[in-house]
Amino acid sequence: MLNPILFYSTNFRAESLDFRHALLKGQAPDRGLYMPQEIPVISREELDTFSTQDYPRIAFEIIGRFLRQQIPDDDLLDLCQDAYDYDVPLEKVYDSKYIMRLDQGPTASFKDFAARMMGRLMQYYLNQEKRSLLILTATSGDTGSAIANAFYGLDNIKVVVLFPRKEVTARQRKQMTTLGKNVQILALDAKFDDCQSLVKQAFADPDLEYLHLSSANSINIGRLIPQIVYYFYAFARLRKGKANDGVIFSVPSGNFGDMMGGMLALKMGLPVIKYIIATNENDEFPVLVKTGVYKKIEPSRNCISSAMNVGHPSNLARLIALYGGIMDEKGNMMKQPDLELMRKDIYAVSIDDAGTRKTIHTAYQKHRLLLEPHGAVGWAGLQQFLQDNPQFDDPEQLYISLETAHPAKFPEQIREILNIDPKLPPSLEGIESKEETYSSIDNNYHDFKKYLITNY
Repeated sequence: MLNPILFYSTNFRAESLDFRHALLKGQAPDRGLYMPQEIPVISREELDTFSTQDYPRIAFEIIGRFLRQQIPDDDLLDLCQDAYDYDVPLEKVYDSKYIMRLDQGPTASFKDFAARMMGRLMQYYLNQEKRSLLILTATSGDTGSAIANAFYGLDNIKVVVLFPRKEVTARQRKQMTTLGKNVQILALDAKFDDCQSLVKQAFADPDLEYLHLSSANSINIGRLIPQIVYYFYAFARLRKGKANDGVIFSVPSGNFGDMMGGMLALKMGLPVIKYIIATNENDEFPVLVKTGVYKKIEPSRNCISSAMNVGHPSNLARLIALYGGIMDEKGNMMKQPDLELMRKDIYAVSIDDAGTRKTIHTAYQKHRLLLEPHGAVGWAGLQQFLQDNPQFDDPEQLYISLETAHPAKFPEQIREILNIDPKLPPSLEGIESKEETYSSIDNNYHDFKKYLITNY
């Protein structure tokens, strides 16, 4: 049997752990994020077989490479089949340009792909160890509802979700606040970065060790690895069959978990020509790629693509590590990454709200393509890339842009821009009439710590 893959901290001051322990730990004790010391490679021959396999089977193959038989194959396949019981539509727009709709899960968001698998893996290990966890999660919109849904009703896992009161839609909020049981929701008059900062402080607080805290944000490696899968799935379904075929993905990006799943797919052997990384007006990453200088945006800029209102993406530390650099949790660049290699792999672009609205309108009028603000940022990034790089504008070149949430989660924007009301998916039907329950706390660590100690 192969030795297990170990996961190191991006701050390099914590012990490396196997997947089980990194998953349950969440964030490394030195406030770094776990990254695999070794990235398993999918051969071209293996990749060819994915074209005839369904999503759960591809998930089993990809996730299993990182676990290296730490879970019996039959058990892992059962977990994958249970987690991924919904469609992943690949919608042709024109030529060989597609939208991958990651909005068909139980909360109509791409976060379902990671949250459902992570929840099942955590439950599997906790049942074996006969112990419990308290999950702390910050959300800018869709993460909270996906995590709340994935962990709802579990006996040995409690969940606390923090969200910025003014920066989530009513439907996003109600997907979290109408559950109850083992799920508690906290509203803050703050930014997502503030919520995330409180969560990170709690993880590093020795006074709270007795609570057995863990994370379900994309800082948890258990969120990241399942997000590799849909890049392989989309390519396998849409590839042209040529020996040297490749794909260009456009990824709307906020906290960069989705993007990091894609970057790991590249390192595993997926033939990606380029990643278009499209942010909203929080352009700290495009500025870094262009200038080599990183500067956080504090406070983050409030855009209609609210889940991407992140002024300092946590997962950026992972990307920097992937390219040989070191960035601490506060955004200090301790060692520069290989920027030239990063620029070779990545085209980074910022899309403002005016561009986002225009894209929603144009895509619908021209192609009857219905996008919500986040997916529109991704599609706008693709169009900007083609404008800046006409040599890539080949009708045969495969492009896949990610739509990360269902348009019905953002009805106000869709109505304002298109004068239509997007049809509700089953997961959102009846949600307006459900009763909400949530608490409010001030934006300071003392109050958050007091809340945890008092309630748990």
